[in-house]
Amino acid sequence: MSISLAGIFPPIPTPFHADGEIDFPALDRNLMRWNEFPLAGYVVGGSNGEFVFLTANERVQVVQAVRELVPANRLLIAGAAAESSRETIEITSRMADAGADLAIVVTPHYFKKQMTAEALEHHYRLVADAAPIPIVLYSVPSNTGIDLPVETVVRLAEHPNIIGLKDSGGDVTKIARMVHATSDRFQILAGSAGFFLGSLAVGAVGAVSALANIAGAELHELAQCFQGGELEAAQAIQLRLVEPNRAVTARFGVPGLKAAMDMMGYDGGPVRSPLLPLGDSERSELRAILEAGGLL
Repeated sequence: MSISLAGIFPPIPTPFHADGEIDFPALDRNLMRWNEFPLAGYVVGGSNGEFVFLTANERVQVVQAVRELVPANRLLIAGAAAESSRETIEITSRMADAGADLAIVVTPHYFKKQMTAEALEHHYRLVADAAPIPIVLYSVPSNTGIDLPVETVVRLAEHPNIIGLKDSGGDVTKIARMVHATSDRFQILAGSAGFFLGSLAVGAVGAVSALANIAGAELHELAQCFQGGELEAAQAIQLRLVEPNRAVTARFGVPGLKAAMDMMGYDGGPVRSPLLPLGDSERSELRAILEAGGLL
């Protein structure tokens, strides 16, 4: 039975106490509220989950905690990336044991110059061959400095255990090329709400978007309008969300997303060092952007 990636997936943040320990009760409260919205599932331990600041054990513990509260009809996609293929395989296996339905694997990037198309393809094939759950590729060049080439994605899309790609590069033309060159079994997710409508127009099936943590209902409505042929309504939603999306991604990043969640009644809470919280002036600016976008 094939797995559908259609829909909206918030890449959920990891709540912390003031001392930096994970705040599991806050995570539970957020999940109970998110469960009220028409979401397709959750990405746990991704960039917005500050996974690079979590130990491997903490990453697994968060997935275990989320699994207990995620309805059976929603997917749990676990971040399983590491720099080496060996560790990525190990973490993927642990995420499967913790209850993840899928693993999302960002490109290794520390030895950036050596991460050629050949090296990346070799890495993903090793991981997919060994993984007990299906794999979603993840390209986020703004964080890694590496953009998965179209040709590499097309070849990897033929692997039976690789079912999709989250593309955060923002190049809708590239997304169109990948959709055109791969089978329907391989599904592409827009990696940001800022280009969601454009991605849907060329064949993407959904989105993994930071903004979905606070605007999941709006993004779901955008997709419903698009699928129902109500293009002007979809465009209106997309345009209204552009600035809020920019605020919680490129502008203020994870500290901005957590601050926005606090403003909207979620448990955003502190970030982990070396990230710093927003200052008062930044919070005021963020609040104004959220109000202008109709989210506050």
